[in-house]
Amino acid sequence: MKSGSVGTSFAEKLLELAIQEGADEAEVYVKASRYMGIEVKELKIDTLERSDSIGYSVRVFRDGRLGFSYSTDPSDIRTVARDAVEASRFTERDEYNSLPAGGPHSPVVVYDEAVDALGEKEAIEMVISMENAAMNEDGRISKTRNASGSFGSAITRIINSQGIDLEFAATSCSAHIMAVAEGNGESQMGWDYQGSRFLRDISFREVGRSAASRALQTLGAKKIASTKGFILLDHSVAADFLGILSSALSAEAVQKNKSMLAGKIGETVISPRIDIIDSALLDGRLGSRPADDEGVATSQKTLIEKGILKGYLYNTYTAKKGHAVSTGNAVRGGFSGLPKVGPTNFFVSASSREYESDFEGLIKRIDKGVYVTETMGMHTANPVSGEYSIGISGLWVENGEIAHPVKETVISGNILQLFKNIVLIGDDLRFYGNIGSSRLLAGDIDISG
Repeated sequence: MKSGSVGTSFAEKLLELAIQEGADEAEVYVKASRYMGIEVKELKIDTLERSDSIGYSVRVFRDGRLGFSYSTDPSDIRTVARDAVEASRFTERDEYNSLPAGGPHSPVVVYDEAVDALGEKEAIEMVISMENAAMNEDGRISKTRNASGSFGSAITRIINSQGIDLEFAATSCSAHIMAVAEGNGESQMGWDYQGSRFLRDISFREVGRSAASRALQTLGAKKIASTKGFILLDHSVAADFLGILSSALSAEAVQKNKSMLAGKIGETVISPRIDIIDSALLDGRLGSRPADDEGVATSQKTLIEKGILKGYLYNTYTAKKGHAVSTGNAVRGGFSGLPKVGPTNFFVSASSREYESDFEGLIKRIDKGVYVTETMGMHTANPVSGEYSIGISGLWVENGEIAHPVKETVISGNILQLFKNIVLIGDDLRFYGNIGSSRLLAGDIDISG
């Protein structure tokens, strides 16, 4: 689905109608998308979903009051414009309501012809190959669950009365599978995932093999005694913790006093060994885009540098309220949603090469601790206070060697303190959706057996 498919005249006409109805400022957002989702079971298609959709919305401000309306039917254009302006009569005036002005946008590659042109048969073969790779990894792999692939393309068009006018095409694809290993009367599960805007970045076979390996490595788990020691967070686990941290860096959360980082600009909030970065300018990443969902140019920004909090993520509204400039972090749940604040590609990086290590080096640093490969109950972590207490599975490490899998284990503490205790970071950045991390080694963590 290439740019040019969304009618320019339609968006301009809707914008014109909204102004004619009495809007002081108006914005039109149009999204056309194509999706194919495949799930296989026992090397056969279990679910095949295909869809083509288009929807649009108009957001208006009149006397500082917000109005909003949307539809999937192009013939509703006049009604949508009228309803948006009418809705503004019933909302409260807010001095921070405004639309962004136009300007140049960021060059980044987010479209892959190979995804857009992918046929159904080829896509099915890819997902089947993933399940086949998992099942053939080891005789102890008994079955798989959620062996799925998704392939999509979309065109976004944004135009407003302040000079924003852009359209861009983007693609996405992903692979996901869960494998079940059985041995000696027990069973364990392992999963893996890859996602990108480029089809060439996804290895379905590798995802299948990796999920099987994760399941196999946790067979024969033992209980451990409670201790205080190191934890080495696997990429996916570190990404889960980073996801909570990203919400604390939202100006929206800060302004509502729902962030553990409120009022801490200029303070050391995590380890000086790491930086936290948000960037929409990484070619092929799922969070990349030339502009945010208000049409503001995206960028790369270091939010935490050498442990020091430098700033927050803003959309137009929160920037005006916070006497700041939008960072290009307006996000919508779709054409029917209003812009909120969210990350683009949010990831952790070593602040200096001296703090990086390969996996072997990370393990050798641990005198006693756990390599955490899975968590249970991450959703219970408090994004405001930062407190967490979660179940984990993984591998016990002693004297720099992996000893055995662990079970019925809990780690607890505070998320900011966890990131303050980071001593080394892996040299192997991986993204899960738009959140990315290398393996992270933290010390002085409460581990309960």
